[in-house]
Amino acid sequence: MPIIACNDPASEHLAHLRRLISSRWLALLTLAGLVSLSPTLLDIPLPQGPMGAILGIAALINIITAWRIKNAVSATPYDLLSQLLLDVIALSALCFFSGGATNPLISMLLPPVAIAALTLPVRCVAAVGALALAAYSLLMLYYVPLPMPDASRATRLHLIGMWLTFAVSALMIAWFVVRMTRLIRERDAELAAAREQALRDERILAIGTLAAGAAHELGTPLGTMALLAGELINEPGLSTAVRDDLLLMRQQIQVCKSIITGLSHRAGADRLENSPLQALDRWVDSIRQHWHASRPHAESQLTLSGESPAPQIIADPRIEQALLNLLNNAANASQKSINLAVGWNAAGCFIEVRDQGPGFPPDVLQHGGTATFPAHPQGSGIGLVLTRSAIEQLGGKLTLSNPNTGGALARIDLPQASL
Repeated sequence: MPIIACNDPASEHLAHLRRLISSRWLALLTLAGLVSLSPTLLDIPLPQGPMGAILGIAALINIITAWRIKNAVSATPYDLLSQLLLDVIALSALCFFSGGATNPLISMLLPPVAIAALTLPVRCVAAVGALALAAYSLLMLYYVPLPMPDASRATRLHLIGMWLTFAVSALMIAWFVVRMTRLIRERDAELAAAREQALRDERILAIGTLAAGAAHELGTPLGTMALLAGELINEPGLSTAVRDDLLLMRQQIQVCKSIITGLSHRAGADRLENSPLQALDRWVDSIRQHWHASRPHAESQLTLSGESPAPQIIADPRIEQALLNLLNNAANASQKSINLAVGWNAAGCFIEVRDQGPGFPPDVLQHGGTATFPAHPQGSGIGLVLTRSAIEQLGGKLTLSNPNTGGALARIDLPQASL
């Protein structure tokens, strides 16, 4: 058999090879039935010895190939090409012992060519087509004729055989093409999702770049504001209410400065190496306390569910920022107490943030944090986009819903692997 170089970059050759091995069993069983039953039912004398040997060799090759690819993770175009060439050779040998080109089974040379055209590069398709054409041409000259003295009966049997061959070929080609089309659609859907994710990541990167520049520029005005607030507090004659407001302002300025100072440290570059393990419940409660430092007038309740003790996790700053964004959104939507629920099991954990506001608008429920920025009266919606992106980077899922009891519910589901 000639060795033909095929350098197709497609990665589906192993799947195509497995489908070919599966469909070959159907073809071998059909051919074995025809060889064994034709002399009795159709009164057609066939050399069953040589034809049975050919079918046995083909079945043995199929078994060996199936065993070889059982645990394989990849296949080359040459693997598929060699199997298709073996099919052409086996069918040609069967036709040689059963009338050559006059045998209706000669049309079975077309399915290997069609499969090659769907799965292999041009040079490989040309190889299969050339071998099939050469086999057909030689079988017109060299073959073992079948003794059929009744010409009219031979014609009827030939027509029946042509119909049977056409039906089998049509079924095989249709089955293979349908499977191929479904795989192509699935691959296109995966590519579309990957392109959409790449666009979202590009927008997130642009936002991150702008945020880093803004954080650098905010250092000077925040320092000036802190200095002025400190001087104003020391002014004589200030009322207690004004002094308390100035103390709160200086506290909030200090929170902003601490966020900017720790921006690079919180990027998470050394998260896995240096971050200590923390209990999930204490970590979430610390985030809640940190959030209260920036929103001292907000109220929240923490509910825990799961077997004690809580699992130990690596405190990922991306999840911390995502949770802070959800808490801020909930506080903006409702002035009532915010319910924060945390639960865990063997599969992972969940964090729910629920408010008593009007609920999410329909466009936020449909596209929130994915393709667009769901703007709202209190902001631009960038926080929800960053939240979803951070959660998905860790293999988690963000779900937005409006419960029947009112308000809005944001749920973060994280698998065990991301903890």
